[in-house]
Amino acid sequence: MDWKAPKQFKLVATAFILICHSFYNPTDSGAVQISQSNLDMTLASNEIVFINFYAEWCRFSNMLMPIFDDAADEVTKAGYDPGKVVMGKVDCDKEAAIATRFHITKYPTLKLFRNGLPAKKEYRGQRSVEAFAEFIKKQLTDSTLTFTSLKELQELSEDKRHIIGYFDRRDQTEYETLRKVAASLKDECLFHVGFGDASQAMHPPGQPIVVFRTDKKSSTDPDETYKGSLTDFDQLYKWVQEKCIPLVREITFENAEELTEEGLPFLILFHNPKDTESVKRYKEIVKNELESEKQNVNFLTADGERFEHPLHHLGKSLSDLPLIAIDSFRHMYLFPDYKDMETPGRLHQFLQDLYSGKLHREFHYGPDTPQISDTSNNIKVTTPPESTFKKLAPSKNRYTLLKDEL
Repeated sequence: MDWKAPKQFKLVATAFILICHSFYNPTDSGAVQISQSNLDMTLASNEIVFINFYAEWCRFSNMLMPIFDDAADEVTKAGYDPGKVVMGKVDCDKEAAIATRFHITKYPTLKLFRNGLPAKKEYRGQRSVEAFAEFIKKQLTDSTLTFTSLKELQELSEDKRHIIGYFDRRDQTEYETLRKVAASLKDECLFHVGFGDASQAMHPPGQPIVVFRTDKKSSTDPDETYKGSLTDFDQLYKWVQEKCIPLVREITFENAEELTEEGLPFLILFHNPKDTESVKRYKEIVKNELESEKQNVNFLTADGERFEHPLHHLGKSLSDLPLIAIDSFRHMYLFPDYKDMETPGRLHQFLQDLYSGKLHREFHYGPDTPQISDTSNNIKVTTPPESTFKKLAPSKNRYTLLKDEL
């Protein structure tokens, strides 16, 4: 909104918003009914919002509803502080815009929101009052690890990434900001905090410091200090996210579902598990040439032995490794020659050809020419291999309530 109101009105409006933000925590019996009118306020006013997206015509939604409402009552009885948690429900027929906003394609779908941000994957645990209440309790458990001496920081795991905070007191606003960030990104990094005497040698009094420590097995870099505001959640979250989530990740059967739920196509290096050099070089090229594309594509490496099935779809085998391919979740496209990734701009063009549809078009009709629209019998129409990684995604036909969980 473009505010043109007098300064006095702005101050009153700002104060009203802050009051609402602090106290908006609907607590009617059962899960809170969420609509377009109260969605954003609910998300902004509570650290945890757990939402049941349902449809009244769906039998499974109707079976889950009383369980979810009873769980919401149990969470209310637990007596969490205002602004900590709300369990809500959205009627996706009446609130189609909300369903579209959060890509809801089946009912019921259970999603967790933390500090206004949706979790990467939906809830798929047991559907019972006890399980839901325990899930909420776990989400509100402090995700930071407290150290009592600097010596403990010398013994941190070398194959993990670490965020370390040095504070005067636990009740500092700066610590509360880091705690919220840690709760959102605890699966990506380990968060360590020290207070008072345990950390005073590492920061000036009254000036907390947060640093990033990478895995020392792959780097000898010193800890990197955060330069932004420690009271700005969005700013700190962005910095920690960039440090803790590698630009290039390894796909496994364990994390494939989560990666597919991010909804971005994959650019994958398939390699022999003993081949570390191609992985190293691929990461270097992605960092140097393709970092600007990280919002459009997931950069991955894959063990060619574990993911031999996708290779067969591409007409390749273990003897052809290393090789690079795109999985768009519709089709797979092979990068013509692995060695060509060393040519500046070649991998970037490969991605651009995906976005423009050129890869799909040329697979059907051959290399683009001025006569691409020619429909004569001289053109052999082919179909690119179907995506194999989309099969690792959550099934859109799978109900999230199982009969044995009733």
